[in-house]
Amino acid sequence: MSEAAAAPQATSVPLLAVDALRAGYGNIEVLHEISIALDARTLCAIVGANGAGKTTLLMALAGIMPVRGGHVRFGGDEITRLSSHARVKRGLVLVPEGRRMLPGMTVEENLQVAAAARGTEGFARIGGLFDRFPILRTRRNVPAGSLSGGEQQMLAIARALAIGPQALLLDEPSMGLAPKLVDEIFEIVADERARGTSILLVEQNARRALALADRAYVMERGRIVLTGTGAELATHRDVVAAYLGG
Repeated sequence: MSEAAAAPQATSVPLLAVDALRAGYGNIEVLHEISIALDARTLCAIVGANGAGKTTLLMALAGIMPVRGGHVRFGGDEITRLSSHARVKRGLVLVPEGRRMLPGMTVEENLQVAAAARGTEGFARIGGLFDRFPILRTRRNVPAGSLSGGEQQMLAIARALAIGPQALLLDEPSMGLAPKLVDEIFEIVADERARGTSILLVEQNARRALALADRAYVMERGRIVLTGTGAELATHRDVVAAYLGG
């Protein structure tokens, strides 16, 4: 893969700015000086092969994994050392790979647990989320562990939205889903971006991710190796050859 292309000059301070971020497990460093930016009201995609460090990056941004160097700023404020809970309160919310439901609780109880982070304001969102996700309304009293994969993914996204995020960190939302459900998930993601939520999307389906992305990055072995608009990377010869089946 060729060296990273020069990014166009930003016209404003990004909502989420990551500078020279380093993180890893034990003696193994996974992220090597990652620098990315997510502008307000945009969708930024991160694509790359399995093992590139994409999930590790989202976990570091969410405060679940401690970082070894670099800076993370959100809304102009330094949050590099903030706890994951404090980041959620500021509106930076992760939808993790694998959904991670509370399987013994009902759909509605899962939403209530998430909404509690915002108190009355969060609980007031639940009715609107049932309107947006009608399948969840019909399943509201069903244990989350008995939902299909697609229903669980919708619940995972709805739980995050109950918090009222400024920015969503979405980790592989289409993984393991049938094509029709993949379409539904990407429609939900596009709708949320249209509503003004900023989204950092990690996704194996590079073609779909780049089609939605205002900006995109390619990760290889814990480094950013390419950046550009979604449209630019969707036609870049290296990206086409490696990730789009060209």
